[in-house]
Amino acid sequence: MPDAKPIIPVILSGGSGTRLWPLSRPEQPKQLLALTAEETMLQLTARRTAGAQFAKPIVVANAFHAGQVEEQLAGVESFAQALILEPMGRNTAPAIALAAIAAGGGSDPILVMPSDHVIADVDAFHAAIQAALPLVQEGWLATFGIAPDAPETGYGWIQVGDKLTEGVHRVEKFVEKPPRDKAEAMLASGDHAWNGGIFLFRADMYLGALSVYAPEMLVAAQLSMDKARREGARIYPDAEEFAASPANSIDYAVMEKAPRVAVVPVAMGWSDVGSWDALHAISECDIHGNVCRGDVVAIEAENCLVRSEPGKRVALVGVHDLIVVASGDDILVLPRGRSQDIKKIIEAMKKD
Repeated sequence: MPDAKPIIPVILSGGSGTRLWPLSRPEQPKQLLALTAEETMLQLTARRTAGAQFAKPIVVANAFHAGQVEEQLAGVESFAQALILEPMGRNTAPAIALAAIAAGGGSDPILVMPSDHVIADVDAFHAAIQAALPLVQEGWLATFGIAPDAPETGYGWIQVGDKLTEGVHRVEKFVEKPPRDKAEAMLASGDHAWNGGIFLFRADMYLGALSVYAPEMLVAAQLSMDKARREGARIYPDAEEFAASPANSIDYAVMEKAPRVAVVPVAMGWSDVGSWDALHAISECDIHGNVCRGDVVAIEAENCLVRSEPGKRVALVGVHDLIVVASGDDILVLPRGRSQDIKKIIEAMKKD
């Protein structure tokens, strides 16, 4: 489709990333960190949409991170056409509405991507985008279903329905984060995929869906952009107007309700890097199963993930299956397999 409009990447960078504490913190969440490569998660996300088929990205971020986001994108020569700085978090549906309005609100396709995910097979990702694009141009809302390899209870799932075109299916239904037995059944059925939170649709079709299913959200987003302050590429939506928006995810607000929603099942080496255990799983290990970064001494240690910041040395002897992270004045130690329990630490620290 040589005459097709370029796809506008929309990178969502508003998360706080507390599941990777103590390295990830509100002032520097995980998308701004180099966790899986020399470049940060944000930079790697921007690189996935380099090329003629893509326009410059629109980034939606926390105003507190504006300088870091601009600096990191400049580092990969991927300057944003717009950097929308949310005055407060309202979840993904309003954030995407801001971006769709900034994109012009017309028939341009927008590709919505979280800024803190890993995609190892970018070619497979691009092929999935191309498979979805003809239906998207006809007005369908598309999402990408991650080929599951485990009965994951931490993700939403998608039941894959009837085939629409080659590689693209109708969404039969979205499934909330399931209990273990239901996840095992869905994995065994072969007709379910993980919901990776990546979407492709025309800006006008998304805004039109909001007008039907979440009109208050659309009005708040539109008014906040009408009254926005602009400084170069930076857009500061009006705080008072944006605060009137309900807080909701795109899944709840739109995707679960719209009639024409498609899914492209794809195996592309995806991970949301949602925990230290997930980071260990996708990282290259040494011969003892350890993943070590920084000044680390590991003797007779096996299957550990250890990270230290410059100036901090971490030494382990005769241990196995541990996660040890030294960052700032904080040190995290916990068994592998329990990194989701970091939320207990965060809650305890808030009480203190």
